[in-house]
Formats: sequence, C-alpha cells, structure tokens
Amino acid sequence: MKFLLVFDFDHTIIDENSDTWIVKCAPEKKLPNGLRNSYRPGHWTEYMGRVFVYLGDNGIKEEEMKRTMTTIPFTAGMVDLLGFIGEKKQLFDCIIVSDSNTVFIDWILKAADLHNVFDEVFTNPAAFSSTGYLTVQNFHAHHCAKCPKNLCKRKVLKEFLDKQSERGVSYTQIVYIGDGGNDLCPVMFLKKDDIAMPRQGYTLEKKISQLAQDLSPVECSVLVWSSATEIMSYLKVLIKE
Repeated sequence: MKFLLVFDFDHTIIDENSDTWIVKCAPEKKLPNGLRNSYRPGHWTEYMGRVFVYLGDNGIKEEEMKRTMTTIPFTAGMVDLLGFIGEKKQLFDCIIVSDSNTVFIDWILKAADLHNVFDEVFTNPAAFSSTGYLTVQNFHAHHCAKCPKNLCKRKVLKEFLDKQSERGVSYTQIVYIGDGGNDLCPVMFLKKDDIAMPRQGYTLEKKISQLAQDLSPVECSVLVWSSATEIMSYLKVLIKE
C-alpha cells in the first residue's frame, strides 16, 4: 500500500504563478492594456494563448523564455520536501495537477533536477510551433460547472485513481497539496481518511473554511501549511519515520 501525493504547481511547488512570470520576457516587462483586459473568467488558457502570440510577435524566443522561467523561486522548504519524497519513492506515488503548461513545468523541474520525483504531470499541453511561437491547448473537456473550461482537477484525479485501480494499485491515503480556487473541486472528492493541505492565506484555505462555516465541511482532514517543511513533518509521521 502506498500514499498518493497530489501537488498543484503555481504558488504551491513554485512561489509564483508561472503564467504571469513569463510576462518578464515582454517589452518593458508588461502587457498592453487591451491584451491584459481580454481575460474572461474560466478562459485562462485562451488568454495565455494570446499572451504567447504577443511574445512571439515581439521576437521573444524559446531560449529567453526558458532562461526567465528557470529563475522562478521554489516555495520555502519545497526543494527539501521533493528531495525527501524522491528518496522514499517506494512509499509515495506523486503527481502534479496544474493549470500551467507542460513546457513551463518541464523546464522548471528539469533545471532543478526534480522531474524524477513525479510519476505523472497533468497540465495543459504546450509546444513551440514551427515559427517559434509557444502554443497551449486545453487539457481536456469536462462537464463540471465549478471548474475553468480547460481543466477539472477532480476529473483528473478520479481518472488517475481508476486507472491505478485497474493496475491493482490502491492508496492508503491521498494527500492533496494546493492553494487555489480550482483545487477545491478535487478536495471535495477526497474521503475521510485523506488529507487536504491548503497553503495558508490562499484561496483554497479560505474556501475550505467558508464551507465549514456554512456547515457543509469537506469530508477529508485539513492541515494548513505555510512552509513545505510542515508538509515534510506530516509525511514523516505518516510513514512513522
């Protein structure tokens, strides 16, 4: 029996939003107002597609983007936590479910030599076109009214667990580590033996406490963290180390 660790990426593994960090590559490190104001709620991926076109139109190349993205700081204690998980892979399966994209996550994890910690990464597919522009697509289609159009993290988690179950893999406990509003949907899918670990002061923590006030609390346990050192302490208790 193993434990499943599910990580969000932006503001969880890294201490920033990878999609807004890329704006550092733009002329004067900012986007024109018309582009900035073109975002519609629930349609972030399409918005980022327009941002990447703008960067491409301004001659921003893959190498420069990569250099910029690999300067993003990791959240406090996160590199140590991921190193610890990497040493205990016989006990932990570890996945990322993120609204970032495959190119950014790949660059950042490989630069820090952390990509081997994760068994799978579920995020919006991205690639450079023949003309050198970064393009991004929606991860999947879904029917969840609570989630952004491109990604329902509950659906991803459920499909992953079903697939693992077909392979004969079941988990003693799921530990879900995240920060954002779109992490609430998968957290509400967790069972009473599982644990949600929302980052302190971020949207997920606020939404979970709002549910508790409305007397419809989540079924799983909740443990708030501000440094990944606290997550590591919990995992050590879990594996009785």
